[in-house]
Amino acid sequence: MSSDPRVFFAAERTLLAWVRSGITVMALGFVVAKFGLFLTLLSASSTGINHIHHNNRLSNVLGIALVVIGIAITLGAQLNHHIYVRTLPSKDVPNLAITWLASLLTFSIASVGFMLAIYLTIA
Repeated sequence: MSSDPRVFFAAERTLLAWVRSGITVMALGFVVAKFGLFLTLLSASSTGINHIHHNNRLSNVLGIALVVIGIAITLGAQLNHHIYVRTLPSKDVPNLAITWLASLLTFSIASVGFMLAIYLTIA
């Protein structure tokens, strides 16, 4: 039976698609969290009130939740990819493949997402 590296590369593409989805959910969370602040500023400017009330707790909580969900998607995709690649025969993994590079990418993205969640929590 001959090796088929397309199986490994299909798994890599699937991982990258999930990472892209996780990044999108994290970005949506950031937008939702900051949209409440935008609405507060917009209402203050239209009414002419100089004192701004920070009543954007719901959007902030929803935004942080979306960021955390994006982190979970990214880490879950990494775990799924790692388990799947371990089941592949060694002949299906190309010789020149840097298998740890996908792990580095996903853990970096998850770390940035974690820092974003902390930023949204304290800001």
